[in-house]
Amino acid sequence: MTRALLIVDVQNDFTEGGALGVSGGHAVAEGITRHLAAHAADYTAIIASRDWHDATGDNGGHFASGVPDFVDTWPVHCVADTTGAEYDPGLDTAPITHHVKKGQGRAAYSMFEGTTDGGGTVMDLLAEHGIESVDIVGIATDHCVRATALDALRYGQHVRVLSDLVAGVAPEPSEDSLAELVRAGAEVV
Repeated sequence: MTRALLIVDVQNDFTEGGALGVSGGHAVAEGITRHLAAHAADYTAIIASRDWHDATGDNGGHFASGVPDFVDTWPVHCVADTTGAEYDPGLDTAPITHHVKKGQGRAAYSMFEGTTDGGGTVMDLLAEHGIESVDIVGIATDHCVRATALDALRYGQHVRVLSDLVAGVAPEPSEDSLAELVRAGAEVV
């Protein structure tokens, strides 16, 4: 079975010290680097996403104008061409075959909502390479990893979430998200 690795939002603003940093984010970046060193050849494509928000405006209401609710509105984060939007330095990007930017001017949680610099989608990439199965890693388990995995399932992919290579905002919602993904048909390994 042809497999891709989907690396979700391993960015400075989502790792420790960032605008929305999660505990364990740096460790996830380093863990993905180790995983790629050992397993990059197992994947037909290695696709990484980044939130890439506009510097002006509220990005379709995604950035809070006052106090964020951390459900639909958030503090400013991952603004295009800033340090916060760049990959965490612990992630070796050399093995990545495709880069996807999402959220440009709007809210976007799933990698499948993004586009490559050439305008392609993640589904385009998977179809082009005949990929039927994806491993998913990254940040945050209870938000963008969850949304990406659910979309991959909707698009007919066999989905595995590598649980030692994800980090969530909070333990309970992260555990609930992984359980939801299993109920939806994903494997958590």
